[in-house]
Formats: sequence, C-alpha cells, structure tokens
Amino acid sequence: MSERPDILTRYQAYRTRRFLENDAKTRHWLPNWRTQHRRRILVVAVLAADLTFVVVSISTLFFSWAAIVWIPAAVIFIPIWTALQTVSGRHSDAPTGALDEWEVQQRNEARSIGLTVTQGLVLVAAFALIFLSTTFPDLPRLAYAGGGWTLAALMIGISTPAIILAWITPDPEPEDIEYFDQQ
Repeated sequence: MSERPDILTRYQAYRTRRFLENDAKTRHWLPNWRTQHRRRILVVAVLAADLTFVVVSISTLFFSWAAIVWIPAAVIFIPIWTALQTVSGRHSDAPTGALDEWEVQQRNEARSIGLTVTQGLVLVAAFALIFLSTTFPDLPRLAYAGGGWTLAALMIGISTPAIILAWITPDPEPEDIEYFDQQ
C-alpha cells in the first residue's frame, strides 16, 4: 500500500506552490520601493495607519461620529500594507517550503514578536473594558469603543511581523536582482 501524504502535508505543498506562483508574478512590482530605505518609509506609513486606528477607536468612546473615520483609515491602510507586503516579498506570510533556513528563522522570530504584541494589546483592551465597564457602567459607546480597541490591537499585531522583516532585511544583492530580472 502506497503512503499518501496527509492533508497537512498536501496543504503545505499547495501553499508553497501558490506562494511561489504569486511571487513570480509580483517580484517585479514596485522595483524602486524594494530598498531598505523605501521599505522603512512604508513601515512608518503602516505604523501611522495603525496609530490612527488606535486614536479613532479611543475617540469613539467620546464622539459617536469618530467611528466613520475607520473608513478612510482603512482605505489608506490597505494600499500601504499591500505595498509593504509586495516589496518585502511577503516573507512574513511565506510557507516554510518557499524560504531558506535563515529566512524561516527570521520569519518565525518576527511572528513570535507579532503574537506577543497582539496578546499584549488585546489584553490591554480587555482590561480597559473591564475597568471602564465597572467604573462607568453608563458609558453608551463603551462596547463599540472596546471592539475598536480590540480590532486596532489585532491590526497592529497582524502587521508587526511584516514591519519587523521589512525594517531589518538588508537591500538585495545586485546579483540577486539580476537573477530575478532574467527569470
């Protein structure tokens, strides 16, 4: 009887294949933004958008109209986030089979930090909700604001691995650029 790979092995092979196909399509996009300096500009822009989410979510506790600011903040965040992911090669999302050992180690460390950031910020949001709901039980927008705080915490945590990897990854070697240009 032949040994068929289990479903997780097949799924990882599928993910690796899809990642490599998408990488082949996008590796030439935004070539001037692939330097470390330009990636850092995108990182600062993503951090500013993340901070905007925090400010907006806190503001919703006091002003009901502040919730509408989520829409333009998200509209600004999405293309900046997409550009950052594109120019950094989506290494924070890459399956293990698409990366070398050093890249896997870097990715895993960045993901670990991202998880810690997510847990810490969501914990702060939960404690704020607990404290405010017991101290000021009649705050009319507390539940909505708490949802915004949690969503902002998740957005920051989700973007943290890509931010770290985009910030620390050095510029590609010239021979790597030539290799990709020939492909």
